[in-house]
Amino acid sequence: MRILSFATYIVLLTINLFCQSPHGDGLKNDCSECHQSTTWKIDLKKIQFDHSSTNFELVGQHQNVDCKSCHKSLIFSEVKNSCNNCHKDIHQNTVGENCSRCHTSESWVVKDINFVHQVGRFPLLGAHKTADCKQCHTGFAELKFEPLDVDCFACHAENYRNAKTPNHLQAGFSTNCQECHNLNALSWSATNVDHSFFPLVGGHSLPSCYSCHVQGQGFSGLSKQCYSCHQANYQSATNPNHVNSGFPTTCESCHNIYAWSPATFDHNQTNFPLTGKHTTAQCSQCHSNGYSNTPTDCYSCHQTDYNNTTNPNHMTVSFPTTCEECHSTNGWQPATFDHDNQFFPIYSGKHKDKWNACSDCHTVPSNYSVFSCINCHEHNKTKMDSEHQGVQNYVYESNACYNCHPDGRHRNLIQQKFINE
Repeated sequence: MRILSFATYIVLLTINLFCQSPHGDGLKNDCSECHQSTTWKIDLKKIQFDHSSTNFELVGQHQNVDCKSCHKSLIFSEVKNSCNNCHKDIHQNTVGENCSRCHTSESWVVKDINFVHQVGRFPLLGAHKTADCKQCHTGFAELKFEPLDVDCFACHAENYRNAKTPNHLQAGFSTNCQECHNLNALSWSATNVDHSFFPLVGGHSLPSCYSCHVQGQGFSGLSKQCYSCHQANYQSATNPNHVNSGFPTTCESCHNIYAWSPATFDHNQTNFPLTGKHTTAQCSQCHSNGYSNTPTDCYSCHQTDYNNTTNPNHMTVSFPTTCEECHSTNGWQPATFDHDNQFFPIYSGKHKDKWNACSDCHTVPSNYSVFSCINCHEHNKTKMDSEHQGVQNYVYESNACYNCHPDGRHRNLIQQKFINE
């Protein structure tokens, strides 16, 4: 028996050395990796050849198939490693030759068609996730999956033509559905219209497009000016009456998009900023005759205040009607008057703190242009006559006092004597 086994080995060795291999010259592996010394038959459980050393590892269903299923001849190098060399293309060349994009060696069944689409030209989002394949792939029954146009309108032209609210055809809507509809949405009603050119917020957050757009007239050509939509609101406003008041039609000057009321107006942008008491005044107090051409001088609004004032009486003393010379917008009191620089220093110099009320000097209440210098205790006539001896044109009279002493100082008297000499 030992002699027979040795003889078989000698035969195999002779074949290897002197006979041509049935597998062709390209196979350099030792015969014993696949064959046994007792027979040429191959036992897959005992085979030592590692198919991973080739460019095609046996995994999945390929581990269970007979070698002859792929290797039709004993020249193994004739077999290519692409799927379509062994498997018929049941998709009729509509999806390419790379079967591994959809299938695995475990099974022909595609377990995750969404993933296949994710790495393709058209990821399945929103309602497309639950759509039946045959809704888009018309050759689905024959397993034909021709490349489709990924543009929405290519599949949804009928939806576009049949849309009524609004009518897309009449409105001249773009056929780029994604401009208005959300690809992630589950229905057409979920829209993502980019209305940023005119934000639909506040009062403009309306239930229907036709609140602004007239049905059947399209969705273009509307003015963004408030008055173009709100002319009726402007004309019917009564508090105040916008038409009679001559209000501008630039509604945004006073109103915002959230409500007509409360209305605001930046008066500081006009030539009459509101300060002090004016900030709380009612508009109608100044704009009693409309809101255009309203005078900005104080007297035009405060003539009654001027006429009724008694302390002092502005009319009888002929005060100027330029109220701002004495008063500010913070209130009528305290009033200020630049007596020192314009007329006679009473808040400084020798007359500072020498008087208590305007009437101390202005002894005629009906005329503040009349003043008295000689009724004070310091101006005794005898004393003044003595001090002014030799002074030319001296008269014991208030206007004469003021002519020589316009600032109330004695140095003017000395200067006058020097001039006379």
